[in-house]
Amino acid sequence: MIDTQTETIITLTEAARLLPRRRAGRPVHVSCLYRWAQIGCRGVRLEIVQIGGTKCTSREAMQRFFGRLTAQANGQPVAPPPRSKSRQRQIDAAEKRLAAAGI
Repeated sequence: MIDTQTETIITLTEAARLLPRRRAGRPVHVSCLYRWAQIGCRGVRLEIVQIGGTKCTSREAMQRFFGRLTAQANGQPVAPPPRSKSRQRQIDAAEKRLAAAGI
């Protein structure tokens, strides 16, 4: 999940300009980043946030995305980032365990 308070937010167009050029010196098209966010690449999705009518990501989210892709390419298991509902369930379960332990 992107934390808009602590991460460097950029539009997907700006993010595409940050990436190295691809085959024959062609830049990565912004539609590639939309596809990575919606469908993913090899099962890994780019995290995005909607700010007004603009889809944005962060430099840190891009780092996490490429890190997961690299780990997967190296044969390491890659866990997807927790979704908000599942993350809330994890927090609730942890709070119950702490309460049961008297902490």
